[in-house]
Amino acid sequence: MAIQKETLGFSDRVRVNGVSTEANITGDGRITWREGGEERYLSAEAEVLGFGREGSMVRVRGFVKKRRGGKRVRRDLVFEPSTVESMGLWCEKLRVCIDSLGRPKRLFIIVNPYGGKKCARKIFHNEVKPLLVAADIQFTLQETEYQLHAKEIAISLDILKYDGIICVSGDGVLVEVVNGLLQREDWATAIKLPLGIVPAGTGNGMAKSLLDEVNDSCSVSNAVFAIIRGHKRPLDVATVLQDRIRFFSVLMLTWGLVADIDIESEKYRWMGSARLDFYCLMRLVNLRRYLGQVSFVPAPGYETFGQPILQNGNCNCDLETQDQGHLDKIVQDGYQGPSTSFETHEWRSIDGPFISVWLHNVPWASADIMPAPAAKFADGYLDLVIIRDCPRALLISLLMKFSDGTHVKSPYVMYLKVKAFRLEPGSRAGNPKKGGIIDSDGEVIARGKGTYNCQQVDLMAYGPPIYMTVDQALATIFSPI
Repeated sequence: MAIQKETLGFSDRVRVNGVSTEANITGDGRITWREGGEERYLSAEAEVLGFGREGSMVRVRGFVKKRRGGKRVRRDLVFEPSTVESMGLWCEKLRVCIDSLGRPKRLFIIVNPYGGKKCARKIFHNEVKPLLVAADIQFTLQETEYQLHAKEIAISLDILKYDGIICVSGDGVLVEVVNGLLQREDWATAIKLPLGIVPAGTGNGMAKSLLDEVNDSCSVSNAVFAIIRGHKRPLDVATVLQDRIRFFSVLMLTWGLVADIDIESEKYRWMGSARLDFYCLMRLVNLRRYLGQVSFVPAPGYETFGQPILQNGNCNCDLETQDQGHLDKIVQDGYQGPSTSFETHEWRSIDGPFISVWLHNVPWASADIMPAPAAKFADGYLDLVIIRDCPRALLISLLMKFSDGTHVKSPYVMYLKVKAFRLEPGSRAGNPKKGGIIDSDGEVIARGKGTYNCQQVDLMAYGPPIYMTVDQALATIFSPI
């Protein structure tokens, strides 16, 4: 929201550190003053959390970047207006200035105390809460107590009371919230409630993607300040579908090497994010390949990938209904997925065996892994990364290139954008008695025989086709600028 310039212009003599000087609020929301012989300023939009009256003094709570390193630190301006009348005018002008920015005033905050290194509660109280208090933002706090608790919260939350839902967690809680909002009767309204993510888990791919977009480091303070400033961007939501079973994804779907590492490394969760690097090395020692086929509707410019196939691919997904006894059937009052039909589009396919198949909605999977450097938050496409074959010695160096996205230049990597996708997963090559794991946004949605925790009942079955389609800009997320 633009600042109303005509309401702001104000100048007054004040005392800063006991020295009389002239201070101003300019029409573009800058607070200027002289101190130590130098002209100084704070930008209300980019550097101010809030303000408060302390006796005869006014404290403007600044949050500014250091010249070296770019880290934000608290740096307040404390001054004494010349009269009681000017005190009132300063408070009025500062309030008008900050209110004109359209910042959130009431937030519902979900903290996952069990994610990552189990530091989310400490992160909230030590780093998140002080900034929210300084910004005069009211909040309601809820800790998750079990898996899918955040989804239950989102389903029943009175969304009219809040200006956003904030997840202090890894990516998993954010995904639960999206799925909960889309299962409500009022899903079309609920999914437009802005969402926010503060990195406090293992992966933190969404927070990294948002902050890296503006060259900010993936830190708690940067993420919280982006939420406080209140800027938003649209976010694609993908529907993962098998028969009438649906799961809504905002990050990724993986099958093969990446899924194996993500899920099977759970036994080493006590190591934090280092568990992923550790288990990656273990998997490379005993590399698996998977039989199967992937099919897709390519985005414009990617029509040469794969082979054309005959496909009655109505990704309206009007597939024959089968009750497979899984955990979570679609709620008929909720979001049914994109209504676009792909019958008239050319589908193309690639056959296995595959080392890894990875679809991504945002560039980063974690704070140090960027599988999809060309991914956009709301372009209506998924970025597909396929490794079919690669010599083991070269695979190690190839995986290291995922840290900066240069893996896409490798001849062993296929990288393209797709509008719709179908996965027909098969068994491990050379071992038909064992299947693989299909992981969406860090949660197993299907696993084959002989896999890690294969006795668990998952959302979908391993073997029948799984579809994935994109609804462009369905959700809204707080974003830095």
